[in-house]
Amino acid sequence: MNRLLEYLAEIREIQGLKNAILCGITLTKKDESAEFFLVTDRTYTTMDEARAREISERYLPQGMSVKIKISKRVPDAETIRARILEYIRKSFPAAGAFLEESAIEVEMLTSGANFYVEIASGEQTLFSSGKILDETSRYLSSIFCGTFFGNVRVVEKANFDASLLDEEIEETEEFIPTEIREFPICEYEKIDGVDAPLKNAVYIADCLNMEGTYSVCGNVNYIEEIKYVKHNEATNTDVEKTRFSIALSDGSATLRTTYFPKKATLEKVREIKIGDKIVITGSNEEFRGTMSFKAAKLNYGRPPEGFEPVARKGKPVPKAYHTVFPEPYVDYTQAGLFEDTTKPADLKKHVIVCFDIETTGLNNNPAMGKMDKIIELGAVKLVNGEITEKFSSLIACPERLSKEIVALTGIKDEDLVGKPEVDKVLADFYKFTDGAILVGHNVGFDYRFVQYYGEQCGYMFDKKQYDTLALAQEVLRGKLANYKLNTVADYYGFEFNHHRAFEDAAVTAKVFIELVKAKGGLD
Repeated sequence: MNRLLEYLAEIREIQGLKNAILCGITLTKKDESAEFFLVTDRTYTTMDEARAREISERYLPQGMSVKIKISKRVPDAETIRARILEYIRKSFPAAGAFLEESAIEVEMLTSGANFYVEIASGEQTLFSSGKILDETSRYLSSIFCGTFFGNVRVVEKANFDASLLDEEIEETEEFIPTEIREFPICEYEKIDGVDAPLKNAVYIADCLNMEGTYSVCGNVNYIEEIKYVKHNEATNTDVEKTRFSIALSDGSATLRTTYFPKKATLEKVREIKIGDKIVITGSNEEFRGTMSFKAAKLNYGRPPEGFEPVARKGKPVPKAYHTVFPEPYVDYTQAGLFEDTTKPADLKKHVIVCFDIETTGLNNNPAMGKMDKIIELGAVKLVNGEITEKFSSLIACPERLSKEIVALTGIKDEDLVGKPEVDKVLADFYKFTDGAILVGHNVGFDYRFVQYYGEQCGYMFDKKQYDTLALAQEVLRGKLANYKLNTVADYYGFEFNHHRAFEDAAVTAKVFIELVKAKGGLD
């Protein structure tokens, strides 16, 4: 028996907490205290509370003080019915496709409930062999006090009314991509370019669709001078060279590139600092199997005053989730619990979604050939600086996975059988990210996949982004051997199952919070 189950077994020996569940533990560094939040469906006494405090204290390190918070919570039939519908639609999409809330009946018990799902004749096997009801019962027991038991009731269903799908049809109408967007460059000042000022910059979110030479313009989020040695074949000598690693954002996306300065411009480029506005001119090229931006010239310049990216026209945000249903986020890990839990004020001003994907390969640009597929998408939402919701789904793939991808992710072909198609998942993800800023580790790589496949079904992902890779390079410069996600997570003491989308997204959120705290703010 693990420590959590052992703890709950002792707690449930208390009369008023016989069916209690543990909803969370809040640790406070300042007074070295831990507050256990228990939920019960019974009336409890002060003696019950005192006994719970004694038990909880034994599970803490010596010297820590314990606090107990107990809440009596008895769900009603309507709440349970809604949770059943959400869970079945998310976990068993084939069975939940045409399941309506009206087909679920809930019979309340003293502690817990029985529930019945009305199904058409011939669907019994689907519900019984798939263990849908057993899994749903276990899920209800994990979020509510008491015991839950499910069964089916076979009914003759009336003919399906096609008008019920009107909203769905409207949300999947054909989409025509829009043109590449541009904005004027202001206050141009030459560093390494022509005397005539550059007129327009391409939105960074659109730039990988460009051919030939073009310019991007925005705010320097990160810049680092790097020394390297290049061998001169003619003289057979090693020559020290300089390059600059730069992350640039215009509000539509973030671009990462490398700039090689000329001798005449080196000192001017060294004066550029984070927060400056610059223009980089270059072109797209293939690098290590993916398309990347090759910088050729660098100058000063900025977007127009008060510039806000113009959103591309696409479908509206879906009115409801249809396939992937967000769930409350619960974290039972103890890593970093004694760190400072305060959040910067500006982190609380925004809704933030940290996300990650797993794919069949590295090609995220159709100009490079056949696009690789998304096979998993995971995300968490931060509200008021706290992780509140999770979004996670495997995605059907019509192609066999390579041995390398199976070894890297642990995802197998059979895991994707019966999973929702990418357009269904991205429609729900579009709703999940409505009004949010997106965060990822090397965010541009994953975001390009989401943008491309989103566009195919009419959902235009035009979100402001923050990159934890660039933030780590800025905040942790000189402290790490590299800035990979697992390296940064190790630095902060976060353990996770790397190369699975939800696990990567969750630890990215934790890392993001720590990096923003270390930086002192979000902007």
